Amino acid sequence: MNSVRWPNAARQQFDLQDQYAEPIHVAISGAAGSVSYSLVFRIAAGGMFGTHQPIVLRCLDVAERQPSLEALRMELYECAFPLLVDFQATADPDEAFKDADWIILLAGRTAPMPHSDHRSALELNGPIYRDHGQAINRCAPLARVLVVGTPSHTNCLIAMTNAPQLPRERWVALNRLYQIRATALIAEKLRVPVSHVNRVNVWGNPGPHLYVDFHNSFVGDTPASHLIQDREWECKTLQREVMSRVEEHFQLRGAAPAASAAQAILGTIRALTAPTSVLNRFGAGVVSDGSYGVPSGLIFGFPLRTEDGQKWNIVQGLYHDDFAIECLNASITELQDEAALAIRFFE
Repeated sequence: MNSVRWPNAARQQFDLQDQYAEPIHVAISGAAGSVSYSLVFRIAAGGMFGTHQPIVLRCLDVAERQPSLEALRMELYECAFPLLVDFQATADPDEAFKDADWIILLAGRTAPMPHSDHRSALELNGPIYRDHGQAINRCAPLARVLVVGTPSHTNCLIAMTNAPQLPRERWVALNRLYQIRATALIAEKLRVPVSHVNRVNVWGNPGPHLYVDFHNSFVGDTPASHLIQDREWECKTLQREVMSRVEEHFQLRGAAPAASAAQAILGTIRALTAPTSVLNRFGAGVVSDGSYGVPSGLIFGFPLRTEDGQKWNIVQGLYHDDFAIECLNASITELQDEAALAIRFFE
């Protein structure tokens, strides 16, 4: 095992600051990657749990990437974040996940092309998420888990299936990245601040059949569809631009977007850990209970609310037109196909 920690003196000095709460332990897999690099400094600065919540970071990556984690440790240490109680880098999943409060799974090998289908990514990453699920089952009985690595929803299903001791409602897959893109595009179309655009959600499986729910989106208290009465833009342009941004990033800088992914991760965990404001909602991939005709057991992108920052509920009663139903059904089929391919990892 290769692990590094803050000096004991630094931890003891922090322990004297009794105005702070008990530390939250956050484990991150794939921690030597670019998304993690965009994320960890914001966590350490209080961007995830607030500016009075101390953090312990445990960063997991393969043995050959431990020098990158040592460089990350050095830079975090030099930033002198008051909230960062402890840092550990390791190549051992059991050590990284042990008794974690939150686990963010970024690990995964990159498919050959940014537009590669989920089958290619599943072949590369399915074994990683099987192993991570088994380690979480052994070592983190109280953790909440956010799965980010592509294909996030099926990777979440694989890991969850391999961690039967962890309740299913503690597993979440990222789709907020597409929601914040859609929010920005609607704001740009209307030339209003993004803070005015709310209740935008995306449904289903991140991929070509993801449904951007423009119909149930609002600008202030006004339905967005009352302000943009352009069906072509709603059903084609918006959907296409939300999904094409990753490939555009590859073309422009040779890498996937990292800062926006970090923003989506922070926003998802903040939404899950604080009561949802009245009339608002947020989105993530969670295990289906049969709502909206989605087969029970699939990890599917839904609009959600939480009353206590602990348990989430799927928002009910939202209207879907024929286009929405077509997209949802295509996502269901896609996820069922992925689950059938992934079944060999369900052990």
